[in-house]
Amino acid sequence: MKMVLDITYTRDMAFSFRVSPDVALRDAAMPSGSARDVAWTLANVSVSHNGIPALAGVNLDIPAYGMTAITGANGSGKSTLLGLLAGVVPVTSGSVRRSERASGGIALVVQRSGVPDGLPLTVRDTVTMGRWAQRGAWRRITRTDRDIVDDALAALGLQDLAQRSLTELSGGQRQRTLVAQGLAQRATVLLLDEPTAGVDAFARDLIAAALDAEVRRGTTVVHVTHDDEVIVRADRVVRLEAGRVVE
Repeated sequence: MKMVLDITYTRDMAFSFRVSPDVALRDAAMPSGSARDVAWTLANVSVSHNGIPALAGVNLDIPAYGMTAITGANGSGKSTLLGLLAGVVPVTSGSVRRSERASGGIALVVQRSGVPDGLPLTVRDTVTMGRWAQRGAWRRITRTDRDIVDDALAALGLQDLAQRSLTELSGGQRQRTLVAQGLAQRATVLLLDEPTAGVDAFARDLIAAALDAEVRRGTTVVHVTHDDEVIVRADRVVRLEAGRVVE
């Protein structure tokens, strides 16, 4: 039996973890001859946190190799849906099928407030941690790994900040660092929770351009956002209202 991490989200995006059996999330190839590429299919999915409904009766296809924006009011279930796709939020009822098109690694980028402020890490250290998904935390970083980290730093305009401590960064710089860490994983799927929330126009444009580049590279990108300028760049928009898909 596969196990998943059940993450409970608090208002400030802190996490508590417990391991629970995965009874409804299944990796499965989509039927051959499908009219379009699908990464996930959700069928009548409901999720509750401590008995409080977060998603209700969601039927949804998430396309592969493109960008999907998840939007809606606060408390509408956006972060829960993202966590469900990441495999860290368990299904209460219904089923989630992940196709072979999304069968590689998944990189999950959380909001900046979910990362402790006191970590003694530089920007480069933080982005390099993205390579741990491929190599493990204790294996030596290779030249290829360093090149990937350099590319991620460049994509988010962080080269001149590489040796700066995280504690010295502005909110926008820190958010760009977390997105760069996600890029450094070179995952098949990139999931992001409000990557442009609270950042200035410069940071927003860099992040948006980096996500566009990931799609061109063949990555499936799914992100939660309230930003209309980012929403219009998406190939698919999923709007949630009180835990239900309304558009």
